[in-house]
Amino acid sequence: MEDLLLTEEQARKTLKLGRSKLWELMMRSEIPSIKVGKCRRIPAEALRRWVEKQMEEQGAA
Repeated sequence: MEDLLLTEEQARKTLKLGRSKLWELMMRSEIPSIKVGKCRRIPAEALRRWVEKQMEEQGAA
């Protein structure tokens, strides 16, 4: 079974983004995140949807 929630570091590595860029996307609600205790977690499905949206907006196939 794949992970449903990713740490910020896992999400950064998956998307190949820097820490500040990921935080920017999360704070603008482009990539949703949830708080679990004091930690932020990013749903894996949210990353997939974000990438698909970027591909649609940029005309990539």
